[in-house]
Amino acid sequence: MAGQDYQRRLAAGLIPRMRLPIFLLLACVTLGAQAQTRTPFQVRCEDTISKTVSVLTAQQNGYSIDTHLPYKALTVMKGTARANTWVLGLTKTDSRVAIALAGPMLQDPASGYECVAPQITVTLTYAPVVIYIGREFAPGSCAYDEILAHELRHMKTYMEHLPRVEKTVRAALAKRFEARPLYAPSGTAKAALAREIDTGWLPYIKAQMRKVETLQAAIDSPQEYARLGKACKGEIQNILMGKAAPAN
Repeated sequence: MAGQDYQRRLAAGLIPRMRLPIFLLLACVTLGAQAQTRTPFQVRCEDTISKTVSVLTAQQNGYSIDTHLPYKALTVMKGTARANTWVLGLTKTDSRVAIALAGPMLQDPASGYECVAPQITVTLTYAPVVIYIGREFAPGSCAYDEILAHELRHMKTYMEHLPRVEKTVRAALAKRFEARPLYAPSGTAKAALAREIDTGWLPYIKAQMRKVETLQAAIDSPQEYARLGKACKGEIQNILMGKAAPAN
């Protein structure tokens, strides 16, 4: 009854939920867990099934340059440009997170519990990066080179962020599962783990990936826009103001 009361209070919002990625209380249930002597079922689980494993990989997929769109189209594509500014170049990619769950399981009819050694595989990737540069800026020109250098800073930021996320998530997974089997009432362990993945780990990892956007916004500072406007002896500014012929 105490457990039922806890669940009712949790559902009613009377007990705060933890925001860190420890979302599932798959018990390392008593089953003698607090005693120094392990039960026969614990011996079977901990000594005979494979260890809990978390495998995390991160992959980058290179980049390409696209110069077929005018800078006004790039401004519309970005959608969040600063007021009274044009987007001369744009770096686009999509982050992708895939999580696979497997693992051997043992059941104990006497206690009504089962144990599982989760084997979690997390894959972090960026879709191939596309660097757009307004078609008004001819390849090889000073303006083109300045804009490309700016966009390459964005790409570098994406690429450097991926291993940081990998390190953070790897540590969180190791802390959560600690290379030990998890115990739960028979028939519930894998479903509970799947819920934890979907409602806990997946949003957590996506949030870690999104942190790169703060770093990207810092690159597009007013000072950087002002610098680009004056670069190349005013070549960029002249094209924007119609004082110089854009590339065809």
